[in-house]
Amino acid sequence: MSSAFFIPTVNLMGAGCLTEAVDAIQSHGFKKALIVTDKVLSQIGMVKQVADLLTARNVESVVFDGTQPNPTIGNVEAGLALLKEGECDFVISLGGGSPHDCAKGIALVASNGGEIADYEGVDQSAKPQLPLVAINTTAGTASEMTRFCIITDEARHIKMAIVDKNTTPLMSVNDPELMLAKPALLTAATGMDALTHAIEAYVSTAATPVTDAVAIKAIELVQAHLRTAVEDGQNIEAREQMAYAQFMAGMAFNNASLGYVHAMAHQLGGFYDLPHGVCNAVLLPHVQRYNAQVCPERLTDVAKAMGVNVEGMTPEQGAEAALEAIQQLSKEIGIPAGLKELGAKEEDIKVLADNALKDACGLTNPKQATHEEISGIFAAAL
Repeated sequence: MSSAFFIPTVNLMGAGCLTEAVDAIQSHGFKKALIVTDKVLSQIGMVKQVADLLTARNVESVVFDGTQPNPTIGNVEAGLALLKEGECDFVISLGGGSPHDCAKGIALVASNGGEIADYEGVDQSAKPQLPLVAINTTAGTASEMTRFCIITDEARHIKMAIVDKNTTPLMSVNDPELMLAKPALLTAATGMDALTHAIEAYVSTAATPVTDAVAIKAIELVQAHLRTAVEDGQNIEAREQMAYAQFMAGMAFNNASLGYVHAMAHQLGGFYDLPHGVCNAVLLPHVQRYNAQVCPERLTDVAKAMGVNVEGMTPEQGAEAALEAIQQLSKEIGIPAGLKELGAKEEDIKVLADNALKDACGLTNPKQATHEEISGIFAAAL
Protein backbone atom coordinates (compact mmCIF):
# COMPACT_ATOMS: atom_id res chain seq x y z
CA MET A 1 0.00 0.00 0.00
CA SER A 2 1.35 3.43 -0.91
CA SER A 3 1.81 6.24 1.60
CA ALA A 4 2.72 9.93 1.49
CA PHE A 5 4.93 11.84 3.93
CA PHE A 6 4.22 15.52 4.59
CA ILE A 7 6.56 17.96 6.32
CA PRO A 8 7.58 21.62 5.84
CA THR A 9 10.41 22.24 3.38
CA VAL A 10 12.64 23.74 6.09
CA ASN A 11 12.55 22.99 9.83
CA LEU A 12 14.86 24.96 12.11
CA MET A 13 15.59 23.53 15.57
CA GLY A 14 17.67 24.55 18.56
CA ALA A 15 18.58 27.52 20.73
CA GLY A 16 19.02 30.72 18.74
CA CYS A 17 17.54 29.46 15.48
CA LEU A 18 15.07 32.37 15.37
CA THR A 19 17.85 34.52 13.88
CA GLU A 20 18.41 31.92 11.15
CA ALA A 21 14.68 31.99 10.44
CA VAL A 22 14.49 35.74 9.82
CA ASP A 23 17.61 35.52 7.64
CA ALA A 24 15.81 32.85 5.59
CA ILE A 25 12.71 35.07 5.35
CA GLN A 26 14.86 37.86 3.94
CA SER A 27 16.43 35.49 1.41
CA HIS A 28 12.97 34.50 0.13
CA GLY A 29 12.37 38.13 -0.85
CA PHE A 30 9.19 38.54 1.17
CA LYS A 31 8.19 42.18 1.70
CA LYS A 32 5.46 42.35 4.34
CA ALA A 33 4.29 39.87 6.98
CA LEU A 34 1.02 39.45 8.79
CA ILE A 35 2.15 38.27 12.24
CA VAL A 36 -0.62 36.12 13.72
CA THR A 37 -0.30 35.78 17.49
CA ASP A 38 -2.14 36.40 20.76
CA LYS A 39 -2.43 39.21 23.29
CA VAL A 40 -0.12 37.58 25.84
CA LEU A 41 2.84 37.33 23.46
CA SER A 42 2.22 40.93 22.43
CA GLN A 43 2.22 42.08 26.05
CA ILE A 44 5.45 40.32 27.03
CA GLY A 45 7.34 41.77 24.08
CA MET A 46 7.90 38.63 22.04
CA VAL A 47 5.99 39.99 19.05
CA LYS A 48 8.10 43.15 19.07
CA GLN A 49 11.25 41.00 19.21
CA VAL A 50 10.25 39.25 15.98
CA ALA A 51 9.03 42.46 14.31
CA ASP A 52 12.32 44.21 15.12
CA LEU A 53 14.33 41.34 13.64
CA LEU A 54 12.25 41.63 10.46
CA THR A 55 12.62 45.43 10.30
CA ALA A 56 16.40 45.08 10.53
CA ARG A 57 16.18 42.99 7.35
CA ASN A 58 13.89 45.44 5.52
CA VAL A 59 10.79 43.27 5.96
CA GLU A 60 7.67 45.13 7.11
CA SER A 61 5.00 43.63 9.34
CA VAL A 62 1.52 44.18 10.73
CA VAL A 63 0.23 42.34 13.78
CA PHE A 64 -3.01 40.43 14.34
CA ASP A 65 -3.02 39.49 18.03
CA GLY A 66 -6.70 38.60 18.29
CA THR A 67 -6.25 34.81 18.25
CA GLN A 68 -8.29 33.10 20.97
CA PRO A 69 -7.11 29.94 22.80
CA ASN A 70 -9.46 27.92 20.56
CA PRO A 71 -9.32 30.00 17.35
CA THR A 72 -12.65 30.70 15.72
CA ILE A 73 -14.05 31.41 12.28
CA GLY A 74 -14.36 35.01 13.46
CA ASN A 75 -10.64 35.12 14.28
CA VAL A 76 -9.78 33.87 10.80
CA GLU A 77 -12.05 36.45 9.16
CA ALA A 78 -10.60 39.33 11.23
CA GLY A 79 -7.02 38.29 10.47
CA LEU A 80 -7.79 37.88 6.77
CA ALA A 81 -9.24 41.39 6.61
CA LEU A 82 -6.06 42.82 8.16
CA LEU A 83 -3.89 40.81 5.74
CA LYS A 84 -5.77 42.23 2.75
CA GLU A 85 -5.78 45.75 4.15
CA GLY A 86 -2.03 45.59 4.76
CA GLU A 87 -1.30 43.96 1.39
CA CYS A 88 0.85 41.32 3.08
CA ASP A 89 2.61 38.78 0.87
CA PHE A 90 3.23 36.14 3.55
CA VAL A 91 2.15 35.11 7.06
CA ILE A 92 4.11 34.47 10.26
CA SER A 93 2.44 32.57 13.08
CA LEU A 94 3.97 33.15 16.50
CA GLY A 95 2.86 31.12 19.49
CA GLY A 96 1.41 27.69 20.13
CA GLY A 97 -1.26 25.72 18.35
CA SER A 98 -3.91 28.44 18.39
CA PRO A 99 -1.95 31.13 16.47
CA HIS A 100 -0.59 28.48 14.09
CA ASP A 101 -4.07 27.14 13.31
CA CYS A 102 -5.53 30.62 12.96
CA ALA A 103 -2.68 31.60 10.61
CA LYS A 104 -3.22 28.49 8.50
CA GLY A 105 -6.89 29.35 8.17
CA ILE A 106 -6.05 32.92 7.12
CA ALA A 107 -3.37 31.83 4.64
CA LEU A 108 -5.54 29.08 3.13
CA VAL A 109 -8.52 31.36 2.48
CA ALA A 110 -6.23 34.15 1.24
CA SER A 111 -5.10 31.98 -1.67
CA ASN A 112 -8.21 29.83 -2.25
CA GLY A 113 -11.05 32.26 -1.56
CA GLY A 114 -14.39 31.48 0.05
CA GLU A 115 -14.68 30.86 3.79
CA ILE A 116 -12.64 28.66 6.10
CA ALA A 117 -15.66 26.36 6.67
CA ASP A 118 -15.47 25.44 2.98
CA TYR A 119 -12.29 23.48 3.72
CA GLU A 120 -13.51 21.29 6.57
CA GLY A 121 -12.49 17.68 5.97
CA VAL A 122 -9.58 16.24 4.00
CA ASP A 123 -7.80 18.05 1.12
CA GLN A 124 -10.68 20.32 0.14
CA SER A 125 -8.49 23.18 -1.18
CA ALA A 126 -7.19 23.60 -4.74
CA LYS A 127 -4.14 25.80 -4.14
CA PRO A 128 -1.31 26.05 -1.61
CA GLN A 129 -1.89 28.61 1.11
CA LEU A 130 -0.08 31.94 1.18
CA PRO A 131 3.53 31.25 2.36
CA LEU A 132 3.53 30.63 6.11
CA VAL A 133 6.50 30.69 8.51
CA ALA A 134 5.47 29.12 11.83
CA ILE A 135 7.50 30.19 14.87
CA ASN A 136 6.70 27.95 17.83
CA THR A 137 6.70 29.02 21.49
CA THR A 138 5.29 25.88 23.17
CA ALA A 139 6.21 22.20 22.97
CA GLY A 140 3.06 20.28 22.25
CA THR A 141 0.72 20.81 19.33
CA ALA A 142 3.27 20.49 16.48
CA SER A 143 0.89 22.69 14.48
CA GLU A 144 3.94 24.59 13.27
CA MET A 145 4.82 21.65 11.02
CA THR A 146 1.58 19.76 10.28
CA ARG A 147 -1.16 19.81 7.66
CA PHE A 148 -3.81 19.89 10.41
CA CYS A 149 -5.81 23.06 11.11
CA ILE A 150 -8.45 23.12 13.86
CA ILE A 151 -10.91 26.02 13.84
CA THR A 152 -13.93 26.47 16.12
CA ASP A 153 -17.29 27.10 14.45
CA GLU A 154 -18.96 29.40 16.98
CA ALA A 155 -22.45 28.80 15.55
CA ARG A 156 -22.28 25.00 15.72
CA HIS A 157 -20.12 24.87 18.88
CA ILE A 158 -17.77 22.36 17.27
CA LYS A 159 -14.16 22.29 16.23
CA MET A 160 -13.72 21.80 12.49
CA ALA A 161 -10.88 19.47 11.54
CA ILE A 162 -9.20 20.68 8.35
CA VAL A 163 -6.62 18.15 7.16
CA ASP A 164 -5.04 19.54 4.03
CA LYS A 165 -1.58 19.23 2.50
CA ASN A 166 -1.91 22.85 1.39
CA THR A 167 -1.86 24.07 5.00
CA THR A 168 1.68 22.74 5.55
CA PRO A 169 3.90 25.72 6.52
CA LEU A 170 6.82 26.71 4.32
CA MET A 171 9.10 26.77 7.36
CA SER A 172 8.84 25.71 11.01
CA VAL A 173 10.93 27.24 13.77
CA ASN A 174 11.48 25.62 17.18
CA ASP A 175 13.78 27.83 19.26
CA PRO A 176 13.66 26.65 22.90
CA GLU A 177 14.76 30.10 24.06
CA LEU A 178 11.21 31.23 23.17
CA MET A 179 9.76 28.46 25.37
CA LEU A 180 11.51 29.36 28.63
CA ALA A 181 9.42 30.41 31.64
CA LYS A 182 6.13 29.23 30.17
CA PRO A 183 3.68 28.43 33.02
CA ALA A 184 3.79 24.93 34.48
CA LEU A 185 0.16 24.14 33.62
CA LEU A 186 0.66 25.20 29.99
CA THR A 187 3.85 23.13 29.81
CA ALA A 188 2.04 20.11 31.25
CA ALA A 189 -0.95 20.42 28.92
CA THR A 190 1.12 20.89 25.76
CA GLY A 191 3.48 18.08 26.76
CA MET A 192 0.56 15.68 27.18
CA ASP A 193 -0.74 16.84 23.81
CA ALA A 194 2.57 15.73 22.30
CA LEU A 195 2.36 12.37 24.08
CA THR A 196 -1.17 11.89 22.77
CA HIS A 197 -0.05 12.66 19.22
CA ALA A 198 2.70 10.06 19.43
CA ILE A 199 0.54 7.32 20.96
CA GLU A 200 -2.41 7.86 18.63
CA ALA A 201 -0.10 7.82 15.61
CA TYR A 202 1.58 4.63 16.84
CA VAL A 203 -1.72 2.73 17.15
CA SER A 204 -3.22 4.31 14.01
CA THR A 205 -4.33 2.11 11.13
CA ALA A 206 -2.25 4.37 8.85
CA ALA A 207 1.02 3.89 10.76
CA THR A 208 4.18 3.12 8.79
CA PRO A 209 7.73 2.16 9.83
CA VAL A 210 8.70 5.83 9.48
CA THR A 211 5.91 7.13 11.72
CA ASP A 212 6.47 4.28 14.19
CA ALA A 213 10.12 5.24 14.63
CA VAL A 214 9.48 8.92 15.38
CA ALA A 215 6.41 8.15 17.54
CA ILE A 216 8.33 5.83 19.85
CA LYS A 217 11.26 8.25 20.16
CA ALA A 218 8.82 11.07 20.95
CA ILE A 219 7.25 9.00 23.75
CA GLU A 220 10.70 8.27 25.19
CA LEU A 221 11.62 11.96 25.18
CA VAL A 222 8.35 13.03 26.82
CA GLN A 223 8.85 10.41 29.52
CA ALA A 224 12.42 11.60 30.12
CA HIS A 225 11.95 15.39 30.03
CA LEU A 226 8.34 16.56 30.58
CA ARG A 227 8.47 16.40 34.38
CA THR A 228 11.62 18.55 34.42
CA ALA A 229 10.16 21.07 31.98
CA VAL A 230 7.08 21.43 34.20
CA GLU A 231 9.07 21.70 37.45
CA ASP A 232 11.81 23.99 36.10
CA GLY A 233 10.56 26.18 33.27
CA GLN A 234 14.01 27.74 32.78
CA ASN A 235 15.73 24.41 32.07
CA ILE A 236 16.89 24.93 28.48
CA GLU A 237 17.87 21.26 28.03
CA ALA A 238 14.42 20.01 29.03
CA ARG A 239 12.78 22.65 26.83
CA GLU A 240 14.90 21.69 23.82
CA GLN A 241 14.29 17.97 24.25
CA MET A 242 10.55 18.57 24.58
CA ALA A 243 10.71 20.66 21.39
CA TYR A 244 12.21 17.66 19.62
CA ALA A 245 9.65 15.34 21.22
CA GLN A 246 6.65 17.36 20.07
CA PHE A 247 8.16 17.81 16.60
CA MET A 248 8.68 14.07 16.14
CA ALA A 249 5.20 13.39 17.47
CA GLY A 250 4.02 15.86 14.84
CA MET A 251 5.93 14.00 12.13
CA ALA A 252 4.14 10.85 13.25
CA PHE A 253 0.56 12.09 13.37
CA ASN A 254 0.94 14.40 10.38
CA ASN A 255 1.34 11.26 8.31
CA ALA A 256 -0.37 8.48 10.29
CA SER A 257 -3.18 10.75 11.54
CA LEU A 258 -4.80 10.35 14.96
CA GLY A 259 -7.75 8.64 16.64
CA TYR A 260 -10.66 9.00 19.02
CA VAL A 261 -8.76 10.96 21.67
CA HIS A 262 -8.56 13.92 19.31
CA ALA A 263 -11.99 13.32 17.77
CA MET A 264 -13.47 13.50 21.27
CA ALA A 265 -11.24 16.29 22.62
CA HIS A 266 -12.19 18.52 19.70
CA GLN A 267 -15.82 18.32 20.81
CA LEU A 268 -15.00 19.21 24.42
CA GLY A 269 -12.97 22.18 23.22
CA GLY A 270 -15.66 23.38 20.85
CA PHE A 271 -18.56 22.84 23.25
CA TYR A 272 -17.04 24.13 26.49
CA ASP A 273 -14.03 26.14 25.21
CA LEU A 274 -11.62 23.92 27.17
CA PRO A 275 -7.82 23.64 26.75
CA HIS A 276 -7.07 21.02 24.11
CA GLY A 277 -4.02 19.44 25.74
CA VAL A 278 -5.79 18.91 29.06
CA CYS A 279 -8.77 17.27 27.32
CA ASN A 280 -6.39 14.96 25.47
CA ALA A 281 -4.57 14.04 28.67
CA VAL A 282 -7.78 13.11 30.49
CA LEU A 283 -9.19 11.11 27.57
CA LEU A 284 -5.96 9.35 26.54
CA PRO A 285 -5.98 6.37 28.95
CA HIS A 286 -9.72 5.81 28.52
CA VAL A 287 -9.54 5.69 24.72
CA GLN A 288 -6.48 3.44 24.84
CA ARG A 289 -8.28 1.06 27.19
CA TYR A 290 -10.90 0.75 24.44
CA ASN A 291 -8.17 0.31 21.79
CA ALA A 292 -6.41 -2.36 23.88
CA GLN A 293 -9.08 -4.78 22.67
CA VAL A 294 -7.40 -4.84 19.25
CA CYS A 295 -3.81 -3.59 19.66
CA PRO A 296 -2.42 -4.63 23.07
CA GLU A 297 0.97 -5.40 21.51
CA ARG A 298 1.29 -1.81 20.26
CA LEU A 299 0.35 -0.44 23.67
CA THR A 300 2.95 -2.72 25.24
CA ASP A 301 5.52 -0.95 23.06
CA VAL A 302 4.18 2.32 24.44
CA ALA A 303 4.66 1.06 27.99
CA LYS A 304 8.25 0.14 27.22
CA ALA A 305 8.90 3.59 25.72
CA MET A 306 7.52 5.08 28.94
CA GLY A 307 10.11 3.25 30.99
CA VAL A 308 8.12 0.19 32.06
CA ASN A 309 9.95 -3.15 32.22
CA VAL A 310 7.56 -5.23 30.10
CA GLU A 311 9.66 -8.40 30.07
CA GLY A 312 7.47 -11.42 30.78
CA MET A 313 4.22 -9.49 30.42
CA THR A 314 1.41 -10.65 28.20
CA PRO A 315 0.20 -8.12 25.61
CA GLU A 316 -2.83 -7.44 27.79
CA GLN A 317 -0.65 -6.82 30.84
CA GLY A 318 1.63 -4.58 28.80
CA ALA A 319 -1.32 -2.53 27.57
CA GLU A 320 -2.56 -2.09 31.14
CA ALA A 321 0.94 -1.00 32.18
CA ALA A 322 0.87 1.66 29.46
CA LEU A 323 -2.42 3.03 30.80
CA GLU A 324 -1.01 3.15 34.33
CA ALA A 325 2.14 4.94 33.14
CA ILE A 326 0.07 7.55 31.27
CA GLN A 327 -2.13 8.19 34.31
CA GLN A 328 0.87 8.38 36.64
CA LEU A 329 2.61 10.97 34.45
CA SER A 330 -0.59 13.04 34.23
CA LYS A 331 -1.00 12.96 38.00
CA GLU A 332 2.61 13.97 38.67
CA ILE A 333 2.40 17.06 36.43
CA GLY A 334 -0.95 18.27 37.74
CA ILE A 335 -3.43 17.21 35.06
CA PRO A 336 -7.04 16.96 36.38
CA ALA A 337 -8.24 13.42 37.00
CA GLY A 338 -11.54 13.71 35.12
CA LEU A 339 -13.64 15.77 32.76
CA LYS A 340 -16.06 16.82 35.51
CA GLU A 341 -13.26 18.93 36.99
CA LEU A 342 -13.18 20.79 33.66
CA GLY A 343 -16.93 21.43 33.67
CA ALA A 344 -18.12 18.65 31.36
CA LYS A 345 -21.65 17.38 32.05
CA GLU A 346 -23.14 13.91 31.69
CA GLU A 347 -26.25 15.29 29.98
CA ASP A 348 -24.11 16.61 27.12
CA ILE A 349 -22.55 13.25 26.26
CA LYS A 350 -25.03 12.40 23.50
CA VAL A 351 -24.28 15.50 21.42
CA LEU A 352 -20.55 15.21 22.16
CA ALA A 353 -20.59 11.62 20.91
CA ASP A 354 -22.66 12.58 17.85
CA ASN A 355 -20.05 15.13 16.81
CA ALA A 356 -17.03 13.00 17.72
CA LEU A 357 -18.17 10.31 15.31
CA LYS A 358 -18.15 12.90 12.50
CA ASP A 359 -14.60 14.06 13.22
CA ALA A 360 -12.03 13.06 10.57
CA CYS A 361 -9.47 12.15 13.24
CA GLY A 362 -11.49 9.08 14.21
CA LEU A 363 -11.11 7.44 10.81
CA THR A 364 -7.71 5.92 11.66
CA ASN A 365 -8.51 4.77 15.19
CA PRO A 366 -7.57 1.07 15.44
CA LYS A 367 -11.11 0.05 16.36
CA GLN A 368 -14.19 1.80 15.01
CA ALA A 369 -16.72 2.61 17.72
CA THR A 370 -20.47 2.78 17.94
CA HIS A 371 -22.27 5.78 19.40
CA GLU A 372 -22.83 3.77 22.57
CA GLU A 373 -19.13 2.96 22.88
CA ILE A 374 -18.01 6.58 22.37
CA SER A 375 -20.59 7.66 24.93
CA GLY A 376 -19.22 5.05 27.31
CA ILE A 377 -15.68 6.40 26.93
CA PHE A 378 -16.89 9.94 27.64
CA ALA A 379 -18.75 8.67 30.72
CA ALA A 380 -15.71 6.77 32.00
CA ALA A 381 -13.57 9.90 31.61
CA LEU A 382 -15.94 12.06 33.68
